Amino acid sequence: MSRFAALLTSALLTRGLTAALRHRAPGGRDRWERRNHAGRTVDLYAGPATAAATALAAARVHPAAGLAVLAAGACGAYDDIAGADDPRRGFRAHLGALGTGEVTSGAVKLFGISAAALAAGTLLKERPLDGLLAGVVIAGAAHTANLLDVRPGRAAGAVLALAAPGLARGGAGGALAAVAVGGAGAVLPEDLGERAMLGDAGAHALGAVLGTAVVSANGRVGLLVHAGAVVAAAVGGDRVSAWARAL
Repeated sequence: MSRFAALLTSALLTRGLTAALRHRAPGGRDRWERRNHAGRTVDLYAGPATAAATALAAARVHPAAGLAVLAAGACGAYDDIAGADDPRRGFRAHLGALGTGEVTSGAVKLFGISAAALAAGTLLKERPLDGLLAGVVIAGAAHTANLLDVRPGRAAGAVLALAAPGLARGGAGGALAAVAVGGAGAVLPEDLGERAMLGDAGAHALGAVLGTAVVSANGRVGLLVHAGAVVAAAVGGDRVSAWARAL
């Protein structure tokens, strides 16, 4: 699949699925509305639409990439619904709850995305260590994108900026970067305009597809560098989110 075809497929599917969901509003429009940081009412249609569109486009490049993106989007969507009223944030809070026997939606998301990322990593890389590092990069990229989704346009804009240089690459890495660019670019105007919200579904999916692009384009040294970066972002999650708010 060429980079242009991947970008176009991702962008058109994202826009088309968003419009279709907005028209039908399954379950009623109230289910799809949230208040953003400024107290404005925004809708969540773009989140699952972006997740489904980028998963389909990524799967055309490599089925394992589609699996990782679909799982990230699905786990994020579950947290958007089940964890909407849960004030707990961050790994520590959800792991702490798990230690008391409570399985939160955040814990489901954490372990679900991690398992899918590791499975995809082993399929994208032949050597076991490379597959493990690939899983860390994919799951970490998904989490980092979600950490940035604290103000309009932060997550989509970051994914767009980070994926754009990958368009210069050939092969699966370039095609998957194009998928990320297409999805992020399609949703960015409504996100910035505070008409739509990515939510966990959209942010995790965009991060995951960016992660698969990085994995596909890098060898072990590159994987080590990127794995270190996403682990550092996870450890400093509050600082990353605060930085995104300040931009």
